[in-house]
Amino acid sequence: MKYLLLLFLPFCLLGTELNPAVNPLKPIRLDNPRDTMASFLSAMNDYREGLKTKNQAKLQRLSDATRCLQLEETKFGLIDEVDSQAAIFLKEVIDRVIVVDTEKIPIANEDGSPLLRWRLRNTEIDIVLIEDGRNRGKYLFSRDTALRAQEYFRKVEKFPYLAGSGQGAGYKRPWSPTQLPAWARRTYLILPAWQWGGIFLAILVGFIIKTIVQHLAHTFGRITAKTKTQWDDRIIESIEGPIGLFAAALFWFYAIHLLGFDGGVQRTLTYLATTVTGIAFIAAAYRLVDVFTDYLKTVTDKTDSMLDDQMVPLLKKALRVFVVVMGILLLAQNLGIQVMSVLAGLGLGGLAFALAAKDTCANLFGSIMILIDRPFQIGDWVIIGDTEGTVEEIGFRSTRVRTFYNSLISVPNSVLANANVDNMGRREYRRIKTLLGLTYDTPAEKVEAFTEGVKNIIKANPYTRKDYYHVVFNSYGDCSLNILLYCFLKVPDWANELVERQKIFLEILRLAEELGVDFAFPTQSLHIESFPEKEGLRKPHHIDAKLLSEQAAAFGVGGAKAKPGGHGIFVPPFKEQ
Repeated sequence: MKYLLLLFLPFCLLGTELNPAVNPLKPIRLDNPRDTMASFLSAMNDYREGLKTKNQAKLQRLSDATRCLQLEETKFGLIDEVDSQAAIFLKEVIDRVIVVDTEKIPIANEDGSPLLRWRLRNTEIDIVLIEDGRNRGKYLFSRDTALRAQEYFRKVEKFPYLAGSGQGAGYKRPWSPTQLPAWARRTYLILPAWQWGGIFLAILVGFIIKTIVQHLAHTFGRITAKTKTQWDDRIIESIEGPIGLFAAALFWFYAIHLLGFDGGVQRTLTYLATTVTGIAFIAAAYRLVDVFTDYLKTVTDKTDSMLDDQMVPLLKKALRVFVVVMGILLLAQNLGIQVMSVLAGLGLGGLAFALAAKDTCANLFGSIMILIDRPFQIGDWVIIGDTEGTVEEIGFRSTRVRTFYNSLISVPNSVLANANVDNMGRREYRRIKTLLGLTYDTPAEKVEAFTEGVKNIIKANPYTRKDYYHVVFNSYGDCSLNILLYCFLKVPDWANELVERQKIFLEILRLAEELGVDFAFPTQSLHIESFPEKEGLRKPHHIDAKLLSEQAAAFGVGGAKAKPGGHGIFVPPFKEQ
């Protein structure tokens, strides 16, 4: 029997309807102008009944009525009271000017196509089809209608409720300006004097609130200063100013409502307060980006990779741009500007914009290629064309190189992406190539001993490459016997290279002193053939060709003076292995 009941249960539920009074999920019908008007009037009538009976469920129907208004673009989601007042004023106006018969409101055009706009007879109250955004496809009271609801109410406030209407929304004016003296009600520049006074008083109170909130934040910052970490102090310091400005703007929103502004004045003051709120948000987010990226820098400094160190400055710039651009777009959206329509309109000039931004895009892609290929990193010694120096910063547009004469050169990343980059900082070994010139009166044995000593100096230095180096008597110079020194140092940077090079050269200098050899310097000997009235210096002498031939042959194969392997003092480095 139990399983039989379970089998028939779904069919029983098909004919069951939930009681609308107890169904909190009943949808608000906004499919056409008739449904929207009916939903709005029903919700506002329930709200008025809730005011009389103190029924909380019916009082909450006010939020359903606000969903029938196109107002989401005029706020940051914080001032719901403004929406509620717009719904109340609109209901008060409708019940004073016309008794609405929803059955007479069309749901579509005569040809069946959807209505784009429907207007309540003899009024400026209209319902429009929303064509974009999250309410796309719904019919709502137009944004202009919602914003001018209070203005309409001021015009019909003295009218009685019509018989058969919902009798308003239970609105009661908290106080009346008629209670003020005549001078306060006198109009100056489109506003009465008491409203001008209210504006100045609201501005003053707003700045007082701003100062108080900033002081409270500063006091809280002194408490967080006692903690071990510094980041909570940085966060409080970053939002201290913007949070005070936000608190003042929040007060100004309510002051606009309390002072009873309507029409263009209300919209203007609301836009100003909205702008201040947006600026506060953008400033706070912009400063928090600095805190966040500084924290990331402390994390990346502890890693061995240099890639994350290069990414942090780029991420910082990207987040700053993102915060400013998105903040401005959101602010514009909340001021009622159709941002998507503006962006779509930019497509008309897309070609001109693309041509103007060609270099910017090229630099952006160049920076991406630098990060992917990593031809250099911050701190590397690079040679790029005529530019030589140390990489100091890699940005979205350009890379900054600090030259050795301390100037700062910005090289566009588009140039770097196509340039030959000689990264001196990526060298595993740093070369030393020099000629050591000995005087021509140095005996061959000492030349050989000197080369052997230099070779041993290279072998003794802990930073030299031991598997590849050369020390050899290389050439006869104009005024010296040239010893070629060719070796490599394995050091991390240029500073260490200079130090180790100096140590090797000082060792060679001490070796020369020990062996008694002298380094040559450019000299010239002047020989004068003869002087007047004196015998010439060049004297004729006998040449023994046979003796000379024997002396030359002594240096040949098997000769007495032949030493093709030297005196055995010097052993070439590659023969030692």
